[in-house]
Amino acid sequence: MSESPAALDKTDTVAAVEKAFAILECLGNQRDVSVTALAQQLSLSKSSVHRLLQTLKALGYVAQDGESELYRATLRLFELGGKALENTDLVREADEEMRRLGALTRETIHLGALDEDAIIYIHKIESDFGLRMQSRIGRRKPLHSTAIGKVLLAFMPADQARELLSSQPLKLFTPRTLNSVDAVMDILPRVRAQEVAEDDEEAEPGLRCIAVPVFDRFGHVIAALSVSFPIMRCGADTPHYYRSLLKGASAAISQKMGWHAPQAEQGEQGSGSDEKL
Repeated sequence: MSESPAALDKTDTVAAVEKAFAILECLGNQRDVSVTALAQQLSLSKSSVHRLLQTLKALGYVAQDGESELYRATLRLFELGGKALENTDLVREADEEMRRLGALTRETIHLGALDEDAIIYIHKIESDFGLRMQSRIGRRKPLHSTAIGKVLLAFMPADQARELLSSQPLKLFTPRTLNSVDAVMDILPRVRAQEVAEDDEEAEPGLRCIAVPVFDRFGHVIAALSVSFPIMRCGADTPHYYRSLLKGASAAISQKMGWHAPQAEQGEQGSGSDEKL
């Protein structure tokens, strides 16, 4: 049975990506390489290598010398690797505090960052309980219905936050989900002022989540730290207690990332707030 055109297109696309990465790996190991040399090393046709090089050149990952016409990798790859390394450093520095939070609360602890128009979980400590939040590292979730998303929105320029929220319809996950841009924007000043956000059964029925920001050495919010727990395990003092723990953990992680909060703010860390967001 013959393959469908869609299947063939998909196969061709995967093969092209593999070839492109093979070219980049070759250029990463040597400098100033000709099309002929790359074709020989990779056992590919010169026309195929040339076509891929032109695409990589247009994307900024490859440069060509005007006189010799030889190719080399650019620092764009270094930039891309640097961004991944930043997240790797953040996860490593956050892990100890997240494990401590997990031991104290026995609930699910997440570290999430902005990924275009959504959040992405970059680290997770599982709950000790059988009834827990179903999530995984690498999973993307909406900004408007998550505590992590609200934190990330609150610490970006208001016009950027509104643009992200307006880029697609705000899905209603539960009756409590904020499903209008204005409704989300209205709470962001308070989230920023208190440095804490909450998802009260807005993403999943029966589940609450509290999140706080994590700062880099420049005072920019690079991620948010959260604890998620079912409402059946939420007592009267639970939110206040978790806010206090989260703020302490966030301060410790931020300090490891090079952030030194003003003295007044340091005195307030861990104080928490009972006001519902």
